[in-house]
This record gives sequence, structure tokens and C-alpha cells, in this order.
Amino acid sequence: MSLTIKHLEHLQEILQEKHLDYRMELEDGKIIVMGPSDVYTSEISTRLIWLLMNWIAPRSLGRVFDSSGGFILPNTDLKAPDVSFVSSERLRQSPRYFAQLVPDLVVEIKSQSDRIKLLQEKVQLFLALGAQVGILIHPQQLTVSVYRPNIEQLVLNNTDTL
Repeated sequence: MSLTIKHLEHLQEILQEKHLDYRMELEDGKIIVMGPSDVYTSEISTRLIWLLMNWIAPRSLGRVFDSSGGFILPNTDLKAPDVSFVSSERLRQSPRYFAQLVPDLVVEIKSQSDRIKLLQEKVQLFLALGAQVGILIHPQQLTVSVYRPNIEQLVLNNTDTL
């Protein structure tokens, strides 16, 4: 049985009634339960959001989202990057629902429990569906990989500037 966003919403309602809160994504008709990040990873995403907002907000360039912001993708998956950005031209106001578009920028940050290959695949999926830039932060290796459509991956280390 292939599950849909309606199934996921129903499951979320049941869990909320039981005072349970889980982050979930829908991929290829399967619900994926997302575990919490370690605090080191959470701190990285918070700092990145803060830096992005300091640049984006005064210029009214668009909207920045944290890992709770869900996007319904053209392939009907529901995904939530660790950090994402959508330009103001594409999203004038945030809906009170999942956004039905592909973010312009997606960022994944490897936590202790993440597998790097799955994060790379997630970033590549966003790019294939229309994201302009994907960033994968690997705190243990002190690297940042920058992905763009039809351009070779760029790997930065802790002495480089993004």
C-alpha cells in the first residue's frame, strides 16, 4: 500500500491526541520517522538560520525555514530539509500548511545518527526537482559540500569561506 500525505496527516492527528510529537517525512509512499538531532547539529542549523535571516530579512529576499517546515514536492514526497530558503518571488506568504514547491536552497546537516549517503541522495532529489543550491554540512569532517544543478560538487573545509 502506497501512503499519501492524507495518511500522514491522519497519523499525526492520532499521535497528537496521545501527546506524541514525531517529525515525519513521506518518501515513495512510505512514512519515515525522523529522530531528533544531537544538540551540536541543532546549534549549527540555528546559527545558519540566524546568519541567513540577517542577510535575507532586511532585503526582503524571501523566507527561511527550519527542519519543521515541510514541502510537498512534485513527486508527491513530503520532505523537510534541516534549513531551507524560498525566494519572495516564489512564496510571497507562507501557507498554513505544507508548502507545495521545491525550496530554492536546501541544507542538510549530518547528525551522529545520519548516514551521509542518504543525506546526499536527499540533496540530489531536491536538485533534480528544481532546487538551485543544496548544501551538505558534515561537522565531524569539518566540510561543507555545495551542490548545484549541472555543476560539479564543491567541497569546502574549515579554512574556506562559503
